[in-house]
Formats: sequence, structure tokens, C-alpha cells
Amino acid sequence: MKIDWTALGSVFGVSLVATVALVGLFTLGVVGLTKQESAARAGGSGALARTGAYACFALCAAAVSYGIYLIIV
Repeated sequence: MKIDWTALGSVFGVSLVATVALVGLFTLGVVGLTKQESAARAGGSGALARTGAYACFALCAAAVSYGIYLIIV
């Protein structure tokens, strides 16, 4: 059996970058919701923070959906 180490390393690298990016994007969404709550307590609306958080969550959902699409098709 011969292992193609270059292809394995490439898959590992892309998976690592995608995982870090997805976790970072989800973290930004959670931070945005936290900022929105603290802005609401301080008397502001926090609409920009909430919109940014929802955008981050939507991008996370799109990335996961695309990954599932790649697995199925």
C-alpha cells in the first residue's frame, strides 16, 4: 500500500484552516450577540451588533450546508 503524503497533507491543511475559520466565525457571532445585550442594557439599540452576529451565523450555516453538499454530491 502506498500513501500519497502530499494529498494527505493538503487535505489536513484545508481541513484545519476551514475548521479554524468556522469556529472563529461562530465565535464572532456569539460575541456580537453579547455586545448587543450589553448595548441594550446601556440604553442603546445594538442593532448593528445583532445584524453582524446573525450574518456570522448565516455564514456558518452556509459553510456547513456547502460541506454537506460536497459530501452528498
